[in-house]
Amino acid sequence: MAREKYRFNTRGGRIFDVFNVIMLSAVGIIALIPFVFVIAGSFATEAELATRSFFLWPETFSLRAYESILTSPAFLRAIVTTILVTAVGTVIQLILTATMAYPLSKSNLPGRRIILYAVVFTMVFSGGMIPTFLVVKDLGLLDTYWALILPLAINPFSLIIIKNFFQQLPAELEESAKIDGANEMQTLWSIILPLSKPVLATFALFYAVGIWNDFMSPLLYLNDSSMWTLQMFLRQVTVATDLSMVDGDPSQLPPAQGIKFAVIVVATLPILLFYPFLQKHFAKGMLIGSVKG
Repeated sequence: MAREKYRFNTRGGRIFDVFNVIMLSAVGIIALIPFVFVIAGSFATEAELATRSFFLWPETFSLRAYESILTSPAFLRAIVTTILVTAVGTVIQLILTATMAYPLSKSNLPGRRIILYAVVFTMVFSGGMIPTFLVVKDLGLLDTYWALILPLAINPFSLIIIKNFFQQLPAELEESAKIDGANEMQTLWSIILPLSKPVLATFALFYAVGIWNDFMSPLLYLNDSSMWTLQMFLRQVTVATDLSMVDGDPSQLPPAQGIKFAVIVVATLPILLFYPFLQKHFAKGMLIGSVKG
């Protein structure tokens, strides 16, 4: 350890650190430029968007694009729908994944190996879009919000990582709970899940981002436009701005391109605000549980 510490305190080690900082900073700035452009465009006027192809700071600030979408009933309905579907879907997916991963973490479970093989099989092969659509249709889930949640309720990769995490927990904890009279569900709820906050928080973020950004499911399963999520609304605005959202003189309409940028910003902002609360669990949750098979 002392030799390794000495090596990074040498002149070459310091140069290497500076080089890494410069390169990673450059990559980070390049990755942020498109998002900064979208934010700047959402505050720009129609004339500026028409004359300037690229800018990171608008010459004249305008809030008309945000005013138009935030007063649009279609947008407000879409964002409320997306928030509710994301919240309910994330909770359901975590519950189903945890309750399936817990028994699979027991080596004495009958048929455990066959079930694990079946789970891994779904990671390589899937039924495809049309068979999945037919299953959703036959179950009567078309034009319901359950069609956005149940078909993807358990992710095989998440299931395996959470299973591996449960396997690494000391068996003595469960034995103590059983001595105290707890059954399997009480042990899972009172002992296992409280100790699994890092991995659960990590996959809660994955599930939430996946549901929030899901575009194909509402496109395939929802025919009623009043049930559309934010991603479907964003698609409609991106393809052709719906000028009926805005009341008033058509000559006073906000910039069409500005509305697209504003919707993208508003659609991205909730996930950016949600991430810092789970950040402390993120790195630990990704690494832990990935050692044992």
